[in-house]
Amino acid sequence: MLIPFDDYPVHQTALPLAHAGDGHPDQYDRFWFNGYDENMYFAVAMGLYPNRGIIDAAFSVVADGVQRSVFASGRVPLDRTQTKIGPITIEIVEPMRINRVVVDAPEHGLVADLTATARTPAYEEPRQTRHAGTQLTMDVTRATQLVTWAGTLSAGGHDIPLSTPTYGTKDRSWGMRGVGDPTPGAPRKVLPQIFFLWAPLNFADVGLHYLRFEDALGVPWSQTAAILPVIGNHAAVFGADTGIRTLSGARHDVRWAPGLRRSEGATILLAPGDTAEAPGDTVELEPIRTFRMKGVGYLHPTWGHGKWHGELAVGGEAHKAADLDTLAFDTVHIQQVMRATWGERTGLGVLEQLVVGPYAPGGFTDLLDGAPARVTDL
Repeated sequence: MLIPFDDYPVHQTALPLAHAGDGHPDQYDRFWFNGYDENMYFAVAMGLYPNRGIIDAAFSVVADGVQRSVFASGRVPLDRTQTKIGPITIEIVEPMRINRVVVDAPEHGLVADLTATARTPAYEEPRQTRHAGTQLTMDVTRATQLVTWAGTLSAGGHDIPLSTPTYGTKDRSWGMRGVGDPTPGAPRKVLPQIFFLWAPLNFADVGLHYLRFEDALGVPWSQTAAILPVIGNHAAVFGADTGIRTLSGARHDVRWAPGLRRSEGATILLAPGDTAEAPGDTVELEPIRTFRMKGVGYLHPTWGHGKWHGELAVGGEAHKAADLDTLAFDTVHIQQVMRATWGERTGLGVLEQLVVGPYAPGGFTDLLDGAPARVTDL
């Protein structure tokens, strides 16, 4: 079955582009953005699941101690240029440079017209592939790009002014990972386990990106770190001449909040020799605000990604942010807005954290137990 993009010479197989992968139901293609300053945070996600026939999207804001969300889901359009579902639209104004996000959901207390402009090139993270025994559970490519935001935003009936600059991140990912209702099969014999840190950080003159997946013993199975140059209007955003510099040997130290699975702060340690021109070899992260990723569908019991709700369904919710500081399965996946200090540089970024199951370096031994008290806390 043909779509307009079939007129471009971008085919990877003999099939038309509407055919996704090998037909696995967990194939997905996602837009994801965040934006933040010291007073607020917002995020938007849109996923297309062509082998399930579903598109969904969500927009969420944390401000004044409340996290508000609107969700939409429906049948995926055959024409993939139609990136709109319900009250949420994401436009590609200029590929890898400018995106527009429009949200028109006043009945759920959310209205926005926001434009993201790239401030760094797009960084292709290492392919993330994971098996459970012989079963492929994840095979993903992600492109990460730091952005600035302009436009209008209203939450709970109140206008939220955007500071200058309002930093953020664009995340485009695609491939295969668990979405929608699980594929039937034999239950696993071991506890589910994932440890994921993701830290895109904005400084005035440069960006820093850090990613880490680890197993239950703390052994990394996917990792990367990179320095991202700040670009002008005509600089390369992809290809060999972007000026992105990957780092080797970067690692982290997370200070876990006792009784929870979120940080009270963290340090990213850059290996000696990686950053000869940099003013320091550690980046200190201080939390300002916590966003629960359920606000854009992650681990959400109702509005989880790739679930069928009918031809068109729209819903919303609002929570006091303090009420979400729990060990419930749908609240442990978080992003924290962080003040970042790197030598003489200061900036803002996020530290995404998803820790489920055992993780020895954090003292986690069960599916969702909290971090033990530190020696200094006893």
